[in-house]
Amino acid sequence: MTRDASPVTPDASRPDPGAPAPEVRTMLRPGPVVTRADWPETPVRSLHVIRIGGAGMSAVARLALEAGLAVSGSDSQDGQFIAPLREAGARIGIGFDAELLAEDCDLVAVSTAVRPDNPEVIAAHERGIAVIHRAAALAGLLGERRTIAVAGTHGKTSTTAMATVALRGGGDDPAWALGAAVPDLGRNAGFGTGTSAVVEADESDGSFLAFAPRAVVVTNLEPDHLDFHGTLENLTAAFDALTERIVDGGALIVCADDPGAAALGERAAVRGVRVERYGTGDDVDWRVVSEEARADGTAVAYATPAGEASATLAVHGHHNVLNALGALAAAHAALPEAAVQDLLGGIAPFTGASRRFEKKGTRAGVTVYDDYAHHPREVAATIAAARGIVGEGRVIAVFQPHLFSRTRDFASDFAAALAGADEALVMPVYAAREDPDPATTARTITDLAPAGASVRPLDDRAEVAGLVAGAARPGDVVLMLGAGDVVEETPVVLAALADAEERA
Repeated sequence: MTRDASPVTPDASRPDPGAPAPEVRTMLRPGPVVTRADWPETPVRSLHVIRIGGAGMSAVARLALEAGLAVSGSDSQDGQFIAPLREAGARIGIGFDAELLAEDCDLVAVSTAVRPDNPEVIAAHERGIAVIHRAAALAGLLGERRTIAVAGTHGKTSTTAMATVALRGGGDDPAWALGAAVPDLGRNAGFGTGTSAVVEADESDGSFLAFAPRAVVVTNLEPDHLDFHGTLENLTAAFDALTERIVDGGALIVCADDPGAAALGERAAVRGVRVERYGTGDDVDWRVVSEEARADGTAVAYATPAGEASATLAVHGHHNVLNALGALAAAHAALPEAAVQDLLGGIAPFTGASRRFEKKGTRAGVTVYDDYAHHPREVAATIAAARGIVGEGRVIAVFQPHLFSRTRDFASDFAAALAGADEALVMPVYAAREDPDPATTARTITDLAPAGASVRPLDDRAEVAGLVAGAARPGDVVLMLGAGDVVEETPVVLAALADAEERA
């Protein structure tokens, strides 16, 4: 059964039933960007992907190529995903030009970042070619597969990848689509030959409502992306609507350790949705029995409805212990015939997605990790994971705030999270899609740091490497944190550490 893509506004399931009904905001709408239900009835042979070089859009292009479609695309500049797509057969232009749309183009896929005045979008409308959101494109490409949609404010990429390798461990060859490169999988998307699929379901623009999944995993539900949703109530309503999209016989899998996810599960259960809970409590369906941080990863033991399972995970951090358990529960929901120990065996060697506590090198006895953390809880979790392996050393965090709105909204929470490091440096704000706000700077965070914490603002990113090299000592861990271009500073920091060692 596949339900239509119309969002469902919750009623009695609202966080506060006496309050006005929140608004379910989603990029999926009739008109300029159409939904899964509005796909053409004729066969799709050719797909054009605008901003094909992005992590999410390149995943759509990859799946389409492997499904046998002709794929073209465009982007404003070259990038890491474009060359592999060209090698796979995609025709890609740099710069936006209506001439890039093939004569036989059936569909055009866009993301929220593609503006309506893009010349290729205008040309598609003029020619009567349907323009669809990337989530709708993914839903269409995956067809009737038993789909796992992984949602949540953070942890989606790692959990999606873990569910993919879990299904492989259980004997399936799933399709997958992620918002980041994953070394263990070789790329960020693949069509597979099996019966299941795993997708990273993006709540930032409500587009996850394109899916009609067999299982939905919600790792957590906290305020974020309020620049789109407006309020936490609207964001919560979108998640409630997602639970309505689960197919008959499917399951909602929530992390009971997270209050927002747990409450989502309670509301869904009232509406008759099958809910499975995972976490550390005694009353959950999938439970963490034990975990032990080791140099080579984390030894875990889980109690599950299908029996006990244990392994040594290659990843670090309590958050990844929970991510693995959520992935295990989801894989079992999509592939119930598989032994739970085999599913966990697929997860165990997984080393992580790119920019998720990714080790970039060791210089002068200092180990540098790169991480995508851009929400206060993510920052705190990554610092805690580093604390678990650093031993007698110190944790030095370099954080680049992402978005002026997010920096303003969560400044005190960022300050508290960064205080968990022995030293923290806060770079200038990365604007991303927003207009500059001179009133919001690194000091917006650092001025709120707890007394005694070493959380310092930087006026210039060029200061990062020298300050880190001057502060770090052998045995320390350096974390490069953020969703912007902080990653470009990581090799500079490594070089500065090496230079400092040579001068010593």
